[in-house]
Amino acid sequence: MPRKAKLGAFQISPSRAARAHYDRRLMRIIIRFSAGLEVSFSPRDAQGLEKATAAQLERIEISPSGCGIHFPKIDVDLYLPGLLMGFLGSRNWMASRLGSLGGKSKSAAKVAAARRNGRRGGRPRKNIKKAAG
Repeated sequence: MPRKAKLGAFQISPSRAARAHYDRRLMRIIIRFSAGLEVSFSPRDAQGLEKATAAQLERIEISPSGCGIHFPKIDVDLYLPGLLMGFLGSRNWMASRLGSLGGKSKSAAKVAAARRNGRRGGRPRKNIKKAAG
């Protein structure tokens, strides 16, 4: 029975990355682990790879421990247990991505509030003298 390493609140299997490649047709990075699990993701969703070209992604090296992958053409490393835990980026990076998505929400209530606010002349200006005194 394989031992499991505890990482935060998650149990991570000691499975190692066995193969990794970029599929140009699917536009996805595919990682196959020694335990048989295969994970694929869009490079646009991974911290450090957001703006990488297909040519920059074509060469992927697996670390000796099997816990990381390296993209030598752009000098980016991804730690696989962290990638799986944080869904392709650090906790702070993921929070910023989720926050930006929330700001783009187009609910009916948000649209109506923006229209009402616009009819009143928009967001009121800050009174700097009042805030300083």
